[in-house]
Amino acid sequence: MISLSDYTYHLPDQRIARYPLAERDQSKLLVYQNGQIAHRQFSDLAASLPDKSILFFNDTKVIPARLLFKKETGALIEVFLLDPVAPASLVQQAMEVTGEATWHCAIGNLKRWPVGTCLSLQHQTLTLEATLADAEKQRVTLRWTPEHLTFSEVMVETGKIPLPPYLHRDAEESDKERYQTVYSQAAGAVAAPTAGLHFTDRVFSALDERSIRRDFLTLHVSAGTFQPVKVANAAEHQMHAEQVIVSRANIENLLNANGPIVAVGTTSMRTLESLYWYGVKLIDNPQAAFLVAQDEPYQLPCELPRDAALEAVLQKMVRSGVDRITGSTAIYIVPGYTFRVCQGLITNFHQPASTLLLLIAAFVDEDWRTIYQAALRSDYRFLSYGDSSLLLPKKG
Repeated sequence: MISLSDYTYHLPDQRIARYPLAERDQSKLLVYQNGQIAHRQFSDLAASLPDKSILFFNDTKVIPARLLFKKETGALIEVFLLDPVAPASLVQQAMEVTGEATWHCAIGNLKRWPVGTCLSLQHQTLTLEATLADAEKQRVTLRWTPEHLTFSEVMVETGKIPLPPYLHRDAEESDKERYQTVYSQAAGAVAAPTAGLHFTDRVFSALDERSIRRDFLTLHVSAGTFQPVKVANAAEHQMHAEQVIVSRANIENLLNANGPIVAVGTTSMRTLESLYWYGVKLIDNPQAAFLVAQDEPYQLPCELPRDAALEAVLQKMVRSGVDRITGSTAIYIVPGYTFRVCQGLITNFHQPASTLLLLIAAFVDEDWRTIYQAALRSDYRFLSYGDSSLLLPKKG
């Protein structure tokens, strides 16, 4: 039993950052290390990290996943892309599809859109048509001309950036840049890995000066990240699955780390921890697929050393002759979870009673409340466009 009421707090509306600061790295940085709290600026991150740290970033890129169609009657239909269905179900491949694609979507005003009805969007020389293929499964088939354009190119021209619902505003032109990390590469997320929004070239240069290494993996953040926990016992919450892409170099860098492994954001942390559990599964079954269910970390054998699990993943890649693997994780990190890979976390301040706050509580134990109270007292800005924290819990 994990009582959700134990993981809530009062977040005044005025503390939610509706817009980012003018400069990314001028946000506040709360540093929590060995039980002590210090207040700094994000531009001071390099000086705040332990020697020989290695940072792991999520390089996913937010796609303009909101499509707005207007019927001849004037009714607005919103199509919010969630997961690709055909001809490719892997996000990376789906973004390169040309001509036609079917996606699982969240549809606004669904009752006004009969199955089989075609809606159309015109943007300069580009035409995008949407047909409701399956109302129950909310599957939409999209076709476009010119057909040689990739789906990614079509979305850039016709879609809108999907801001978090708690911002209570529509996306503006500036959000196209500011709701992306400066290092985003792999298009496919419908929400930004917001811990990374604070990084700038200036911060990266400071990290280089301290010889703090960095590496990039991918988790395509889904809309499920905003899904509220609606059950009193948080353990009963149904976690969302997300696609992850990990390279052989990622595994080698983890194995060769001689300092703290610091995840930049909860999505990077969930990816890194999922790798351990995939390794555990491979020891038992060398043919196991890269799929981590939400309950597996609490059911699988857990005595395997971290490096043995990571080595199992590396050897699987070597045997398969691949440099990267694509998988899916629904890992649900809640109080009681034992962290296998990560020793540090850079993250924003999260909503009360959310899966993200449960992860924070799992990482820093009861100190989460002290950290959040300190941030509220010190006028920190909260949520996606808010301030940041560096969490380095006590060892052992």
